Amino acid sequence: MLSLIVLVIIVALIFDFLNGFHDAANSIATVVSTRVLTPGQAVVWAAFFNFVAAFVFGTAVAKTVGTGLVDVKQIDVFVVLGGLTGAIVWNIITWLLGLPTSSSHALIGGIAGAAIAKAGFGVLIGWGWFLVLIGIVLSPSFGFFFGSTLMIAVSWIFRRATPHLVDTMFRRLQLVSAAIYSLGHGGNDAQKTMGIIVMVLTAAGREDWTTWGHLNLFGQTHNYGMPIILACHLAIALGTLAGGWRIVKTMGQSITRLQPVGGFCAETAAAVAIIGFTKMGGVPISTTHAITGAILGVGTTRGVRSVRWIWGQRIIIAWLLTLPCSALIAAMTYLIVHWTVEPLFG
Repeated sequence: MLSLIVLVIIVALIFDFLNGFHDAANSIATVVSTRVLTPGQAVVWAAFFNFVAAFVFGTAVAKTVGTGLVDVKQIDVFVVLGGLTGAIVWNIITWLLGLPTSSSHALIGGIAGAAIAKAGFGVLIGWGWFLVLIGIVLSPSFGFFFGSTLMIAVSWIFRRATPHLVDTMFRRLQLVSAAIYSLGHGGNDAQKTMGIIVMVLTAAGREDWTTWGHLNLFGQTHNYGMPIILACHLAIALGTLAGGWRIVKTMGQSITRLQPVGGFCAETAAAVAIIGFTKMGGVPISTTHAITGAILGVGTTRGVRSVRWIWGQRIIIAWLLTLPCSALIAAMTYLIVHWTVEPLFG
């Protein structure tokens, strides 16, 4: 059983890596499309702050995912393996299609599908799913609102400044906004994989392992040990470093054209939304939703026609498909594992 636990943890870290790879465009698209940084410089910048997030945020999101979505007493390690596989397969499919779907919702949908396949709908915990639904609805809405509001405010404040001054200033400021966004991205998304590892260990009766190496750093509450925290943040940072170039064009250019001031407003708005949800209640939101909503909000300040809404429609369709598709793939994967692999450990 120990070898199985290690295998599932490795698969979880692979998902975490693919999460960073898949979501790299979210972190770098605006700063690349405005030519503030080259793609190579941008991924290094984003990956560094993805990892630094390990020391800045607590583990509230990890707790929500690890113990707040499904009744861990009704599942086993094979359920988690099926859920992770469903999420990974869906992420690869959408990456190949160049669609910026939510890795977070793929993971959550995958775990739900595998858990339901084993124990029925009663395995789901209502409050945890209420938080997820809040995140689905509010993260793009808040991103849109903050993005448009900040863009309007900045435009009014610098209405008498020369275009050259504004461009120069916000090229520098966009380095800061990109860093803060990547910090929030790492803080929310890496914790989801932490929660999955906690779920694996708890389901396997190794809950005591989740707190091994526990430390509280910089006044943040960490419910879990530093090896889990550091491994997950390192995996997502390496994934971001590898990049997700197919999606960069969609996020940075196909939705709307961005200048440095717009990129700053979009990244800052998304960062505010992500960090707010992470710190207040540990809500596992989609960072993709937040940055897309913010880019749309910034774009609409120049007029509705400044935004290419066809991409918004395609992204929304992909979002609507993510939960059910990843859940279905995970459910089928769990059944295959249950019939073939599980007897070997019986």
